[in-house]
Amino acid sequence: MKNVFIYLSVCLITGLLVVSCEEGVQGCIKTAWFADVDGDGLGDPNVSEQACDQPEGYVSNGDDADDTCIGTVDVCGVCNGMGETTWYEDADGNGLGDATVFIIACDQPEGYVANSDEMSGSGLHPAFAAFDTNNYTIYLDEDMVVIESNGWPNHTSPYWSNTTARSASGPMGGTLTTPAAAENHPLFVEPTATSHEMMAPGNIDDFNGAYVLTVPIDPQLASTSTSTGLGPIGMAVSGSMIYNDEEGPNVPLDNAVPSLDYTAAHTGPQSYHYHLEPKAWSDDDDKLIGIIADGFFLYGRKCASTGGYPMDLDESGGHTSPTQHNEDGEYHYHIQNELYLNEYYILFPGDYQGTPNAIR
Repeated sequence: MKNVFIYLSVCLITGLLVVSCEEGVQGCIKTAWFADVDGDGLGDPNVSEQACDQPEGYVSNGDDADDTCIGTVDVCGVCNGMGETTWYEDADGNGLGDATVFIIACDQPEGYVANSDEMSGSGLHPAFAAFDTNNYTIYLDEDMVVIESNGWPNHTSPYWSNTTARSASGPMGGTLTTPAAAENHPLFVEPTATSHEMMAPGNIDDFNGAYVLTVPIDPQLASTSTSTGLGPIGMAVSGSMIYNDEEGPNVPLDNAVPSLDYTAAHTGPQSYHYHLEPKAWSDDDDKLIGIIADGFFLYGRKCASTGGYPMDLDESGGHTSPTQHNEDGEYHYHIQNELYLNEYYILFPGDYQGTPNAIR
């Protein structure tokens, strides 16, 4: 009886320090044990038992915010999450956020989106976000857009340097030889639409020239159209240049088609460039092809707003309608859905409908 009295006295004295004492058993102090359903060593603070010994499936701490999560729960309560998200202001409601105006929060604030279109955030037309940032530098200079390119594409081609030498006849006679490289460029692929024997001289990475086009931030249609000339008439989103439907002065493209690679481009005399629908990224669709020298964008054969072929194009393949980059609509060009040599589609066979700017 004396022992029981002493034990009860100890329980009463230490009652603030322990949960309970098992009646009649000396030295047993019950502890709170927390259910650890996911087995991560952290217990659920809302599911516990009092026991002297650790029950199976229970642990001594109750620090698990989500006992169904095998891993860690971030500050937003998401299992194995990445913490708070950066949300970017979408003032115009086009789904593209302004990279310069943002909020860090767990939940999406009204008027904000998860992606940041840095081009849009800087005041540039949203379409410029499609231009390859490895090959382009694009920025505003007051009310003008400056577009700088290294002239190289961002996709595969047999025109990248490779271990096969080739020769071609020069326009003034003689032979132009493209020597073999020590190894194939990482983006080199064997020719399919053309052949080593039919390819033009020069490899993509033999050309190191840069190109610059400066256009108004808000281009306007001109009172009269202007014919295109030889050389670059536009810049493709890949980094390379866009040419018209001539291979030389009053020389149609017909005889040069066999030298074009699978994406309708070849080298010379200044760089790698496209003449026809560039199948590396656009084939009978509404993809952005690039920008023409008068500042208007060029899209694929279809309209993003309708999913079909536009029926109201002018003689240059242009019209005003919504695009995936401007839901309100603006003037832009399309690759005209008219077959060339029964197989191809020329990128830009018409005249400039705006005021052309030199691509230097």
